[in-house]
Amino acid sequence: MNSSPIKLAVRLLFNGLRFRCLKLTGKMGKPQALSIEITHRCIARCVMCNIWKIPSDIKDIEVKKWLEVLSEDLFSDLRELDITGGEPFLVSDLPFFLLGISKLKDRNLRNLKSIAITTNGFLTLRIREVVSEILPGLRDKNIDLVVVCAMDAVGPLHEKIRNYKNAWPRVNDTVEELINLRERFPNIIIGLKTTVLPMNVDELKQIAHYAEARGMFTIISPCIITKGRYLNEDRAADLAFTPQQIKKMVNFYESNMFKWSFHGRSLVGYYKKGFMRKPCSCGFNYFFIRSSGDVYPCPLVPITLGNVAQIPLEQILSSREASRFRRKVGHFPECRRCTEPGLERYALAYEGFTYLSLMFKMRFGEFNQLHTHMGLEKYFD
Repeated sequence: MNSSPIKLAVRLLFNGLRFRCLKLTGKMGKPQALSIEITHRCIARCVMCNIWKIPSDIKDIEVKKWLEVLSEDLFSDLRELDITGGEPFLVSDLPFFLLGISKLKDRNLRNLKSIAITTNGFLTLRIREVVSEILPGLRDKNIDLVVVCAMDAVGPLHEKIRNYKNAWPRVNDTVEELINLRERFPNIIIGLKTTVLPMNVDELKQIAHYAEARGMFTIISPCIITKGRYLNEDRAADLAFTPQQIKKMVNFYESNMFKWSFHGRSLVGYYKKGFMRKPCSCGFNYFFIRSSGDVYPCPLVPITLGNVAQIPLEQILSSREASRFRRKVGHFPECRRCTEPGLERYALAYEGFTYLSLMFKMRFGEFNQLHTHMGLEKYFD
């Protein structure tokens, strides 16, 4: 941790006071994190996601438009950009987009620290080609590339979940290729994202061992049923956990194998109490843009504020509708069952008080490990 404990505590206190003023008034803050669904196209047919069912006649926004959006002065404090899909590596001009972002850093994206790409890892050769091409340019601009591979089991069960032939050997090959690249490029960070389902609750320890042996971070979190991001409300009954499966998840999250202790504690509380309690800053320093251009202050709440292909983004985020949403953050039905780990990451530093309280409760060494594992140092320079 580069920041001293005292300096960090003062910063969190200031952030907490500022956030409560913004929450009271409904005013927007400077975006620090942004997720864009660069395409809804996907080669997998995952049992827990219906994004691939979006009709093909609904076109993705062109890369040039994404770069135009990111050129707005609004993003002068953007710290991390999350690129998701669908499958991002299906986008033919993805390298042009990523290198275009690195060029923007000299102007309005001066605070950008990392670009994260979530992939199913099936297009091994394409992923190696693109990542090899863009890493030098990102390195020269001091931007980390975070590549997160979806892995729901170590073995054939992964293929069953993803409905894609040879899913497990393909993602395993991709991980090995990325590890090889890491030997030459220190600005690549590799992780695994696991969607916990009724069918893979017994696989979590093995996934954690796989990641630890390869120096990878993990995001291991239960599937989310939502009209928003994953469009999967029709799967609610099929994906419901039994009491026995919930008990197994609680045991895992309470163990030393799960490194992201804040998320683990939040999930344990959720399953024991029946509702989620954690900070959220959706609409303040974070929002999500669908591949169609629709802007969602939260990817899980099915409320859109406008479309970036039609209205300037700053106008969308400063609208009355956006202000009304921000004042209601934490009170939507989706908030009480939100198990999305990314949203709490974006909130912890910005909301301030929860993270400050956690800092005082934990031993400094443990807190430092948590701080590093979540990659939150980028919010405190």
